[in-house]
Amino acid sequence: MTRLAIPVGSQDHIQGQARAAVTLIEYGDYECPYCGEAYPVLKAVQRAMGDQLRFVFRNFPLAELHPHAVRAAEFAEAAAGQGKFWQAHDLLYENQTALRDADLYAYGLRLGLDSELVSEGFGGRFDPKIKEDFTGGIRSGVNGTPSLFINGFRYDGERDVDSLIFALRQAAREAIRPRAGLPR
Repeated sequence: MTRLAIPVGSQDHIQGQARAAVTLIEYGDYECPYCGEAYPVLKAVQRAMGDQLRFVFRNFPLAELHPHAVRAAEFAEAAAGQGKFWQAHDLLYENQTALRDADLYAYGLRLGLDSELVSEGFGGRFDPKIKEDFTGGIRSGVNGTPSLFINGFRYDGERDVDSLIFALRQAAREAIRPRAGLPR
């Protein structure tokens, strides 16, 4: 079982509380069709798990396969710099077939982003962050997207809502046992 090489930290994009019983990390590519399929599943899982779940997204653009993936990641990071990462994240996944620069600038306007900061993002301002995410993924054994980790361990099971919720609840129970002094 592959372990996460880089722990969750302040550089990450996080939804949920640090004290949540379980953490789900996705290494994703905004242009990847499999990530697009996983997007509504992960949203449903987040709704079902509520406060028990902390969700983390890390960039893993597969530029050789998806020509707009890096630009989309740059756009998301530019939005993050303006406090709107998750709005950009959702907008990109909901519009996967429209990720050209003109589309991204239009999304920026829709989100109320500063277009100069978006342009700076396209100029490489956020490339170190994207590269850091990508390198951390490689070190963690990521070789495709989406790659999921539950409480630091790679999850290679089924990616439907019920299977993910089952795995997350099991991981939450296992995380609580040691804290409560219960046998594993």
